[in-house]
Amino acid sequence: MDGFHVFLAVMTGIAVIVFFALYFVKAGYGMFFDAKWGRPINNRLGWVLMEAPVFIAMALFWYFSDRRCELVPLIFFIFFEIHYLQRAFIFPLLLKGKGRMPLGIMLMGITFNVLNACMQGGWIFYFAPEGLYASGWLTSPQFIIGTLVFFGGMCINIHSDHIIRHLRRPGDTGHYLPRGGMFRYVTSANYFGEIVEWTGFAILTWSLSGAVFAVWTFANLVPRANTIYNKYSGMFGDEMRKLHLKRVIPFIY
Repeated sequence: MDGFHVFLAVMTGIAVIVFFALYFVKAGYGMFFDAKWGRPINNRLGWVLMEAPVFIAMALFWYFSDRRCELVPLIFFIFFEIHYLQRAFIFPLLLKGKGRMPLGIMLMGITFNVLNACMQGGWIFYFAPEGLYASGWLTSPQFIIGTLVFFGGMCINIHSDHIIRHLRRPGDTGHYLPRGGMFRYVTSANYFGEIVEWTGFAILTWSLSGAVFAVWTFANLVPRANTIYNKYSGMFGDEMRKLHLKRVIPFIY
């Protein structure tokens, strides 16, 4: 158990480093694609290969655990897998265009995702104290509030991705400011949704491992949201000022 806490502490420290580093180094994927991050591969394939390992690894943690038939850990597992089922096997198929992903970005994503499976699966199925997640947990404030936050964030994330995918009509190569949904308040509503989602997971599991994942999500996405905001400012400055848009946290940042 002590070793697991050291692992979480190291992951938290790396998240802090990543947070500050990403304000100076652009992660070269999506609209900021940069071949210096590695050989380009098909964007859809890259997303599947990057996200599928965490889905599989978490399933293995569950399958080989003595707790796999316990109700509350099983529900945690299902919540986690619902997200990655969508992210690894549905989201990539919905992508439009001929985008590319650098191999280096994909490999870094795989590395983090597998480590995150170790954090979440390790805690839920192996290191959580025996009896902590008894059936009574389902009526606890943590589980009820966390579940609402988790699925609320998931809905925001999926809806925001839908808006982004439909910014252009077939054959259109123009650039447009996303509108609708949480894009009324921030320029990276999809990232806001994901931050909310994993904050909800941290609450509903009430675990240090869940909190570390929420910190990682914040550390990875907030600096990227800042980069997107600055890019949009150069393209749609007057329009953004009229809308009073923030980067990723409504009314705050």
